[in-house]
Amino acid sequence: MKAQVLLPKVFNFPFTYKSSNDCKIGDLVEVPFGLKKEIGVIWKNKYSEPQNIKLKLIKRKTKFSIDKKLIDFIEWFSSYNMVPIGLVLKMVIGNPDRFLKKEDIFNNSIINKTKKFILNKEQLQALKFLETKNTGFNVSVLQGTTGSGKTLVYFERIKKIIKKNYQALVLLPEIFLTNDFKSRFEEYFGFEPAVWHSKITPKQKRIIWKGVINNNIKILVGARSALLLPFKKLGIIIVDEEHDSSYKQDEGVIYNARDMAISRASFEKIPIHLVTSVPSIETYNNILNKKYRHINIHKRFENYPLPKTKIINLNINKIKEKYVAKETVDLVKTYLNKGDQVLFFINRRGYSPYLICKKCGYKQVCSNCSLYLTFHKLKNKAICHHCSFQKDLKTKCQSSGNCEFIMYGPGVEKIFEEVKEIFPNKKARIFSSDYLKTKEKTKTLFNEIYKNKIDILVGTQMISKGFNFPRLNCIIVIDADFSGRGYDLRATEKNIQLYHQLSGRAGRFSQESLIIYQTLTPQDTTLNDLIENKSEELLKNELFLRKKNKLPPFIRLISIIISSKDRSLSLQGAKEVKLKLKQINDLEVLGPVDSPLLKIKKNFRSRLLIKFNNRFLMQKKIANVLNRLKISPKIKLMVDVDPINFA
Repeated sequence: MKAQVLLPKVFNFPFTYKSSNDCKIGDLVEVPFGLKKEIGVIWKNKYSEPQNIKLKLIKRKTKFSIDKKLIDFIEWFSSYNMVPIGLVLKMVIGNPDRFLKKEDIFNNSIINKTKKFILNKEQLQALKFLETKNTGFNVSVLQGTTGSGKTLVYFERIKKIIKKNYQALVLLPEIFLTNDFKSRFEEYFGFEPAVWHSKITPKQKRIIWKGVINNNIKILVGARSALLLPFKKLGIIIVDEEHDSSYKQDEGVIYNARDMAISRASFEKIPIHLVTSVPSIETYNNILNKKYRHINIHKRFENYPLPKTKIINLNINKIKEKYVAKETVDLVKTYLNKGDQVLFFINRRGYSPYLICKKCGYKQVCSNCSLYLTFHKLKNKAICHHCSFQKDLKTKCQSSGNCEFIMYGPGVEKIFEEVKEIFPNKKARIFSSDYLKTKEKTKTLFNEIYKNKIDILVGTQMISKGFNFPRLNCIIVIDADFSGRGYDLRATEKNIQLYHQLSGRAGRFSQESLIIYQTLTPQDTTLNDLIENKSEELLKNELFLRKKNKLPPFIRLISIIISSKDRSLSLQGAKEVKLKLKQINDLEVLGPVDSPLLKIKKNFRSRLLIKFNNRFLMQKKIANVLNRLKISPKIKLMVDVDPINFA
């Protein structure tokens, strides 16, 4: 008997083997491949078989199997995102040692007594709404003001589902969220959740993978990759902070985990809840079109008001060599004197993003990428935020001696330094990924925040994402800039979501809180509408502009980046690709143009943008053309379906 076996490698087809009669589709088996043994999956017998080749025998069948719904989803995922099906399978089954090593079962025992949570009227209404469609595939959006208790609503939803012996998957946009989320989870459920992301150990991955496929783990909390785990009896998917752009995987296998989660729920025939304070533009459009069900919680938990707002015009409040205005300092002091915590927000890592020699004009630029190096005081080096290239500041000057660098623009470290100078007697800490590299550092910082041992936080964008700090009642946005960048069509949408989320971190347990916007553009329409809590109007206007300009969600985009060490080769390769793509009807191919980030990791990048009607899926036709291309081996081609930026 013959069987087709898909291997977790860069192949778009399975291999044919001899098998015993007891193998069925979905079984994980060990097969010889070259000089090694590999774990693969018995696949559908719909692929062409090799002729006149001696077939090898399947070595053994493991005790694990994935079901047909997941197999169908893997095939669809591969086709939609235009990635080899073998690479998608690798995301599902991972490394072979998961099957060959014996590990302890995941510890799901009770670790503490649960707190009693009582849902308010709005929360109960939202829960009832979500429960009205309890079976089959449907998409429901749970929207709520920051601090309204959306998490408690879907916790209660999950509790009822796992009591029926189903599993629940909760997706979070960032692994940094899992620690804070974990403590809230334990208070509610009384046990520790299984947590899945790229930073957990191989042993922990093996334990969780086996717990999921055997239905021993009922609730899994994870980042993007958790979506591809082989759940045995998945009953619901929750996508928290569904609007967050971190759900887009932009390296390796490129995909949007939010969109793929909706597709997986469809294949599994289960409900999915998208949770947000301000929905993504695609989700908002689907709400308006009645494609998604929608419920909104308007009031904060226990009716605490949203923060008051204050705009400080930096054109009037001149700041000489400083970035915190005097008016801001006076307002901050009133909160610190009450024992409240204060957050200074700036969305730039490091100390300074631009370094220019005042003698010769030399600029610190990455030798691998077309990006300025950012000075990091923590390491005392200039660092590229794209390829992680590091360089000492000591540079021979074209004028004489060594360069004397002037640092333009503040990063989080510079603001921290200034804050320490202004408030020398207050305990301040930086809340940035560079300073939270380890689990221990993260845990220590959170403990200090919750125990009120920290007065001032200086943070980047990651602090806006779902954290719950009880004493944080004043937030200062150092530079409220809503202009965005030309290559990011989502700049307005992202700003609406970012600043709405950010303001929601303040005053979650206080009647009096404040968010201060320091800005050079105090009359900016987006800023003022946001302050007046007109998020829906902003989204409607954004949708109008997208429709007028024929942009997503009204049309589909696929970005193709052609890169090479030789700039002329990348451009020539892009021209050849465009010629072939133009053979497909109903496609508009724009470009080629130099990518705004022209050079990344020593490769020059040219970009094509494919536009086509929303009603059609053109990926198969495009993939067929690309697979037949004969281009130089010195050229690399990367495909991004539904791109979220154009860098």
